[in-house]
Amino acid sequence: MRKGKVYLVGAGPGDPGLITLNGIKALKKAEVVVYDYLANPKLLSYAPENAERIYVGKKGGHHTLSQEGINRLLVEKALEGHTVVRLKGGDPFIFGRGGEEIEALLEHDIPFEVVPGVTSAFAVPAYAGIPVTHREYTSTLALITGHEAEGKEDSAIDWEALARIGTLIFLMGMKNLPRICKNLLRNGRSPETPVAVIQWGTTPRQRVAEGALSNIVERVKAAGLSAPAIILVGEVAQLRKRFRWFENRPLFGKRVIVTRTREQASRLVELLEEAGAECLEIPTIKIVPPESFEALDEALREVEAFDWVIFTSQNAVRYFRERLYALGKDARSLSRSRLAVIGTATAEALAGMGLKADLVPEEFRAEGLIAAFAGLEIRGQKILLPRAEEAREILPEKLREMGAEVRVVPAYRTVLPEESRRALLSALEEGVDLVTFTSSSTARNFFKLLEGREDLLKNVVLASIGPITSETLRKLGHPPQIEAREYTIAGLMTAIREYFSVTAEQKCHPNCKGKMSPPS
Repeated sequence: MRKGKVYLVGAGPGDPGLITLNGIKALKKAEVVVYDYLANPKLLSYAPENAERIYVGKKGGHHTLSQEGINRLLVEKALEGHTVVRLKGGDPFIFGRGGEEIEALLEHDIPFEVVPGVTSAFAVPAYAGIPVTHREYTSTLALITGHEAEGKEDSAIDWEALARIGTLIFLMGMKNLPRICKNLLRNGRSPETPVAVIQWGTTPRQRVAEGALSNIVERVKAAGLSAPAIILVGEVAQLRKRFRWFENRPLFGKRVIVTRTREQASRLVELLEEAGAECLEIPTIKIVPPESFEALDEALREVEAFDWVIFTSQNAVRYFRERLYALGKDARSLSRSRLAVIGTATAEALAGMGLKADLVPEEFRAEGLIAAFAGLEIRGQKILLPRAEEAREILPEKLREMGAEVRVVPAYRTVLPEESRRALLSALEEGVDLVTFTSSSTARNFFKLLEGREDLLKNVVLASIGPITSETLRKLGHPPQIEAREYTIAGLMTAIREYFSVTAEQKCHPNCKGKMSPPS
């Protein structure tokens, strides 16, 4: 049997955007992924769906698997012929055990590659607004394992030499913070030397305690910081007051539940994360094929006969395209038909077929499309409307009133993803700031999954993509605090930013005495 290959990949410090291109390339061809506690779980999405995912994290002294066990696991999987990615937080070689893992692979003549990662030693201070070197402050720095002296009276670290270096960065040193400060002070470092301790750096959970060698232990204790964190000692730490940027983003620290289908959530998640939010993707709807494609296929066999084809969602475009191609047809079959869509996102999906929408209403809902058709003469014209199995009837009814012959066919259906129930309840119990809803079905299913635990929504802000979704939420007894003026993902994001920007200003206002009303 052929031997597999092992890739030791640095996952970076926490922000999934900091993994390297080569790291992503390795994950995309992985058959087995062996990952750590500090490797962001979102990176696992780059691996193929059928790849085996094995967690070997170490947290608070508890080891899921010993280092020897991890070494054996990598060897076993590679000897079975698999392509294995060993996904390690930060960089594989900086105070990691990458070298030991390679030794085990070499013993069995297993091929390997090392993909370096962005180390937390430099990235975490950068996200906290601290450059580790600055020519006006220091040109020397040292990386030290804060774990080295644990349980010892004597340390192998040369504290006298370290005390003379400009910037000191300690990794894995939270338990030994008092000892670190004591040793530096004993060896001549000034008690006024600035210190920053950064927990969960580069993630939306990032927290920073600032002080000096003389008081940082008390500051960290008062702030409630714990591992994982890095300790930075040096004059550059004072630059944070001017250089901080990551925590200044408008949604920094906000935990947001995104209820959209996982396939369609990416753009909203991307915008929320750019604004600093921590996103929890918990889809409340799953898009699946209809019970039968018979009606859609029958319409597609004579699609050339329709004067108009109307698409009300990206999903409708997707299934229409798939069935059209399955029947041996392509976009040329629509050469005589005019195309109408609701929303720019649906127009973009249509453009993916090489087709341009002839009609895009200004208001991105059925009522907007009805108003647009009211200005056209459609009496006697044949209209095809591929859509969800269950949808509002207002659009076909109004088009028929205008004299059109409308054929409604199910292209897909939405179902309740039961697997989301536990994740939803767990997230809300831990604490959430915002829940986003992009359709009425996401709202209805959200409350079905909630199982009557609506008490968990206390102090949680609800955001709706438009008036139809908002009306559904009101009928469910939970009117949204946020409603997009433009019924798109971009419009929803704008409304969310505005809401939290205004509420933040209100909280900071010295005369603020009551809760602010949401923007209209």
